[in-house]
Amino acid sequence: MDGATPNNQVMACVAYAADGTRLPEIDFEQVSDVLARDDGSFVWVGLYEPDEALMKQMQEEFGLHDLAVEDAHSAHQRPKVEPYGDSLFIAIKTAQAVAGKVAFGETHGFLGPRYLVTIRHGASLTYAPARARCEREPRLMALGPSFALYAMLDFVVDNYLPVVQAFQQELDALEKDLFAEDFRRDTVRKLYQLKRELTALKMAVAPMQDILHQLQRAPSPMVHEEVRMYFRDVADHMARVNEATETMREMLTAAMSMNLSLVTMAQGETVKRMAGWGALLAVPTLMASWYGMNFTDMPELHGRYSYLILILIAISVCVALYVMLRRIRWL
Repeated sequence: MDGATPNNQVMACVAYAADGTRLPEIDFEQVSDVLARDDGSFVWVGLYEPDEALMKQMQEEFGLHDLAVEDAHSAHQRPKVEPYGDSLFIAIKTAQAVAGKVAFGETHGFLGPRYLVTIRHGASLTYAPARARCEREPRLMALGPSFALYAMLDFVVDNYLPVVQAFQQELDALEKDLFAEDFRRDTVRKLYQLKRELTALKMAVAPMQDILHQLQRAPSPMVHEEVRMYFRDVADHMARVNEATETMREMLTAAMSMNLSLVTMAQGETVKRMAGWGALLAVPTLMASWYGMNFTDMPELHGRYSYLILILIAISVCVALYVMLRRIRWL
């Protein structure tokens, strides 16, 4: 059933026939009945932040390993794929844009010969669109739960793309602010926040390539041979996302270095201008200090036009110094 049960934990519980067509609705408690049949049918169960009681019930329904169930119940797992008996445990990071920021979540999956269980934690979109896509292609859905796993992973990778595009747009906007005439502290803060979010995204997407390569190449009876090429396609998409993320991180590092260089250059220009004006002020100050000393035999001290001559000399020297400083761009 596509829709939350009263406890809002079982989001989907769907059974499929051996030919990939969807079977009539079942409850979570009927999963073991479907698995008991010998007709090639399988189930896809979706849970959202299940409590300990539901996890225990799920373990009983599917006969899952204690360690795998313990990992799935915790929402802080590193991305990985591990075999547990006749099932595979998969942990991946999900990402989505929420209120202008990136929120990260996790999805844990159990892949068996006749079942796929997905457990979502945190910021993670429902996999109803992925199920709907599979149900439109029963021929491919007949390949079994591994094709459903492909659809889920492809959906997760596709949701990385809007996040990457949002990062790119934000980086482009920050580059314009970066080369503005005035220095803005808010620009530096945004650069740091973007760098931190990109690093978090990098930590989420980088291990996905290893997971997809393992599903594509590692021999496992749970993965249909024909589905491996579909995992290769997702791995190609994931490689593009990873490359785009890494490129933006490098550009962001360069932007932060450029910002520091521009600030340093601006400070240098300010110091040069202050030094230039200081030199201009030093000329009349020096001359005034000379004639402010208590000596009687100073030149032109008693002349009628001495004061005017001194002023003209100070102005001439200041004008010449000003022209020189303008030529060397210190003013």
